[in-house]
Amino acid sequence: LRDDDFVMLGGRDGGFVASGERARIDLPAGLTEHGLGERVGNELAALGDGAIALGALPFNRFVGTTLVVPHQVWLAADGVGPDAADIEPALSPDGFTLTPSLSHPDWCDLVADATDAIARGEFEKVVLARAVEVMANRPIVVSDVLRRLHNLYPSCTTFSIDGFVGASPELLVSRHGKKVVSYPLAGTTARVGDPDADAAAADALLASDKDRSEHRLTVDGVAQALQPWCATLDVPTGPGVVALRNVTHLGTRIRGELRDPSTSVLDLVAALHPTAAVGGMPNEAALHWLAQHERLDRGRYAGPVGWVDAAGNGEWWVGIRCAEVDDNRAVLRAGCGIVAGSEPMAELMESQLKLQALLAALVRP
Repeated sequence: LRDDDFVMLGGRDGGFVASGERARIDLPAGLTEHGLGERVGNELAALGDGAIALGALPFNRFVGTTLVVPHQVWLAADGVGPDAADIEPALSPDGFTLTPSLSHPDWCDLVADATDAIARGEFEKVVLARAVEVMANRPIVVSDVLRRLHNLYPSCTTFSIDGFVGASPELLVSRHGKKVVSYPLAGTTARVGDPDADAAAADALLASDKDRSEHRLTVDGVAQALQPWCATLDVPTGPGVVALRNVTHLGTRIRGELRDPSTSVLDLVAALHPTAAVGGMPNEAALHWLAQHERLDRGRYAGPVGWVDAAGNGEWWVGIRCAEVDDNRAVLRAGCGIVAGSEPMAELMESQLKLQALLAALVRP
């Protein structure tokens, strides 16, 4: 890999590596543009030759952004992709400093403020994010970070787009023909590496009224957003568990079939983002509270990351377990779903677990 390649490697499902910029498609109104899917599809069709557009979109759906149409795309399956780049490997950094955006006590106070707002009935759930800045003694080698992420989290989709790097376990939405899939995650517990202890923790997560309630809010929101677009929609009544290297999540795979085969995956992305897994519920009230209290520029964190083709097919993931990398600086962000009964110290520990996903690949002394 080269550091300026575009990468989406979807674990067991293959993926692609792309390079160069054949064209750019501006989205001046972000995800709020009327007829977004149709316009992007028409621009890709005019380029011909199976062109795809890809991007990592801002969390704020109103902010303008750009999709990139790469010159070359290599499909990868079972770990096989393009030949190795003929370049000298860069020396990775070996010295780091870490600085959080908020101190632990300040962030715990913010969680307490959120639970107070929930108790007052302002909303049912809000997702609070915190950030950590990593400064390295040499430029961060993105290709090295990607390799480590892909090895550490093989079931996640590893991505790299214009300095936005991560390994997401959460499928916002895919569309292939008339088939639609979304796989929202919400509810988390730690894994310690002991099979018996991890199995017991997963059982406790499944039995937790708090976590199941938080998860159901997210699932119901996704189903509500997809329903107008789908002729059929299968929403399981209960979640399953999604086990990653250091955490286990509750997850529910939702499947549907489009009413209108001309619907683009971008139309579905615009309808879904942000879900309750990254914003809150009710969405508008939670986002308004975040704008007043979170004290964090999310950038592309928790925004949609993915691709679309001229026919409207594509896959878009939630941009979590991620970092914004710029030379020797990286900013990592992680969020926790706050509901009635959330405890600040437990949420702090959960945020640390989620941040560890990127730190394990980034910080290599």
